[in-house]
Amino acid sequence: MGPDDLYGLPLDRFVPERGALAKALRAAGGREDAARVAGMRKPSVAAWAVNQVVRTQRRAVETLFSAGDALREAQAKLLAGRGDARALRAAGERERAAVERLVDAARGLLTSHGLNLSGAVIDRVADTLHAAALDEDAREQVREGRLERELRHVGLGLGESGRSAPATPPRASKSKPRAPGSADRESTPTARAEHAQHTLVTQQRAESERAKREQAAARKAARTAEASARRRVERAGHALRAAQERRERAAHALDAADQALAAARAEADAAAELQRRARADLDNA
Repeated sequence: MGPDDLYGLPLDRFVPERGALAKALRAAGGREDAARVAGMRKPSVAAWAVNQVVRTQRRAVETLFSAGDALREAQAKLLAGRGDARALRAAGERERAAVERLVDAARGLLTSHGLNLSGAVIDRVADTLHAAALDEDAREQVREGRLERELRHVGLGLGESGRSAPATPPRASKSKPRAPGSADRESTPTARAEHAQHTLVTQQRAESERAKREQAAARKAARTAEASARRRVERAGHALRAAQERRERAAHALDAADQALAAARAEADAAAELQRRARADLDNA
């Protein structure tokens, strides 16, 4: 096992396997390698989930990177005055869909490993995947499948490389009064691109919130259906057991009737034999 393999292990095995690998390297004389391995940080839950989807969902990850490239190209065209908001919106929807597919895969991994499935963790996974789609540095970190902490894209992403940073909520900016001539400035390609990007982000957030509400409603409906089905199964079980008990009582009664019938037949046969003998004696007298 090499250092990279540690990031593909179940999260609870990272620390003991890291210690075992460092110990083996020291025993083999590789003190520097052992020290480097011992200094490797255990991934956060969100970073671990991203590492796993990168390692297991290669095709979906490449689709994400392709969607991110298309989104950045649409942004750059809009900035240069050669694109339009519709193309940018379509590219944004494609990138968001690619992120959601990988988030679903991460959600399944987290659940199957019994890890915390909080909304904050899922949001950090999504933020990291968005960063990998739009930021070259973040993409290289994610592509290796050995993240230690989740990432967040910083910048408008309007054809710029941007940078990745720890996922922290952005601070709200205070709006300022429009200065004279601001309408002219808003007609520049940069202003149009920024407005289109702001519109896209707002739409994506609204769609994400709607998807969360729909998912919560679906989970509630599924829980209600499951509870109803469970009650039906319990009632059917009670009815089945009652029917089995009635069948067993009927079987016992049938056995008793068969035994009584056999005894009656034996007694009738014995009586008939006695009658035959008595008649024979009478005839011989």
